[in-house]
Amino acid sequence: MSKAAEDPTFAQTVPRAVIFGCAGAVLGEEERAFFRGAQPLGFILFARNCDSPDQVRRLVDDLRACVDTSAAPVLIDQEGGRVARLRPPHWRAAPPAAAFGALARKSPGEAVEAARLNARLCADELLALGITVDCAPVLDLPVPGAHDIIGDRALDADPHVVGLLGRAVCEGFLAGGVLPVLKHIPGHGRAQADSHEKLPVVDAPPSLLESSDFLPFRMLNDMPWAMTAHILYTQFDLVQPATTSPSIIDGVIREWIGFEGLLLSDDISMQALSGSLGERAAAAQAAGCDVVLHCNGEMDEMTAVADAVEPMAPETVARLEDGEAMRDLMPEPLDRERAARRLDALVKAA
Repeated sequence: MSKAAEDPTFAQTVPRAVIFGCAGAVLGEEERAFFRGAQPLGFILFARNCDSPDQVRRLVDDLRACVDTSAAPVLIDQEGGRVARLRPPHWRAAPPAAAFGALARKSPGEAVEAARLNARLCADELLALGITVDCAPVLDLPVPGAHDIIGDRALDADPHVVGLLGRAVCEGFLAGGVLPVLKHIPGHGRAQADSHEKLPVVDAPPSLLESSDFLPFRMLNDMPWAMTAHILYTQFDLVQPATTSPSIIDGVIREWIGFEGLLLSDDISMQALSGSLGERAAAAQAAGCDVVLHCNGEMDEMTAVADAVEPMAPETVARLEDGEAMRDLMPEPLDRERAARRLDALVKAA
């Protein structure tokens, strides 16, 4: 049974369909009052929120104490490499995803082992802090000449290899009691711009996208969560990027890819989206995003988003429950030192 199902308050208090960040390492009184009133589904942490293990555990506990369900998801972007919110000296320096693709070119079996081991170690670190969702793996395919925002965050350029290694990553997370988030669905690797700064436009024909960019997501369409790409795919929608496009969410993500899990928007404060923060949040939810993500912890922005977002729909609650049921609530045994030594040997071999 999932934690959400075990929580007697969950059925009575349907959270608002939003995940918020917070400003710093300690929760302020204004933030506490806001979160109690807004009742978001959950929270996301960044480097600004993470000083030490004890401090992170206290912050996570404080965040959950603000909402009516003790099962509130707490997320983080802990991909490894340059995208890691938890860093030495308190936490392990995990390799970038591309290291596993490099190993796959020599030994696919060892690459799968390494990707799963790395994710299992990461899950062990996160669960010890109370963090239950990791925004990884990145399933985007790097394309020559594209913007380097993805770069070595990608597992490989071969969609079948990405699907193979991506599943190993997901299995490692799930075995450690942490939910993976596929990103950035239906694919960010072809973008010529950084969606943090402006809206990327992809004109590639559907046949090419379906056989390349979209394929790893289709191979992992049974996973519990996915995060949208703020990308304008002109062959599917001339006006709206995927995050706010009903035609892309329905026709590409839900139908062609076949993803049935919880669909989370990418951060709506990114400059790829237009309109006010409230308009962006409402548009993402109306288009079919189950949950809206807002990361920067700015109070004025969070207030506007909370005012615009509705409580989670019944189908969203069901997807959340289905995802929680996939987590191994009694994680498989892990010998951390042995696993770390084996992972280090495999990565060096690449």
